[in-house]
Amino acid sequence: MKSASKEKNMAKIAVVFSDGCEEVEGLSQVDVLRRLGIECDMVGLDKLDIQGGHDILIKCDKTVDDSLFDYDVVSFPGGAPNAQHLRESDKLAQIMQKRSEAGKWNAAMCASPIALSKYGLLKNAKWTAHPDFKEQVASENPDATYVDTPAVADEDHKVITSRGPATSWAFAYALAQAVGVDTQKLESGMQYTYLRSHIND
Repeated sequence: MKSASKEKNMAKIAVVFSDGCEEVEGLSQVDVLRRLGIECDMVGLDKLDIQGGHDILIKCDKTVDDSLFDYDVVSFPGGAPNAQHLRESDKLAQIMQKRSEAGKWNAAMCASPIALSKYGLLKNAKWTAHPDFKEQVASENPDATYVDTPAVADEDHKVITSRGPATSWAFAYALAQAVGVDTQKLESGMQYTYLRSHIND
């Protein structure tokens, strides 16, 4: 299926990868965003060649540096090893905290909300995550609000979160919507609208 949008959007989104990432989560974001004409860079935490959690080699465009501050959204796929790598990166934490202070969107799905949690970005926010990581994030953020939905975009705290591989498209569309892109045509073309309407059949 060809892209539902030929127009280039001025927004820029970065997806950050490290070893052990959930490939479907990261690549779904990149695929959907590029179909929508949004500039989307694949960023390696500390190297260009990333070994995914299911032995898929991912080639990134660049590695993490201060230019991440210039993106409209910085997003993390999940995968428990990946989430832990991101959580433990002081360099990435400082950039993400600076972004949050400037009111920029930050996003994470599946296991990776544990990284945003350590950075202090989920305090008082509405969030979701893979059920295996719900208790950890909740305990670290007692004043935040867990929402049981495929994807959550908290406008007040500029945080987008999601649950796991099956919610990757919902997450990707939420990223695009956060930068003002209408996703309805692509949702229909990719059969996401059909899927949602038949999920309970």
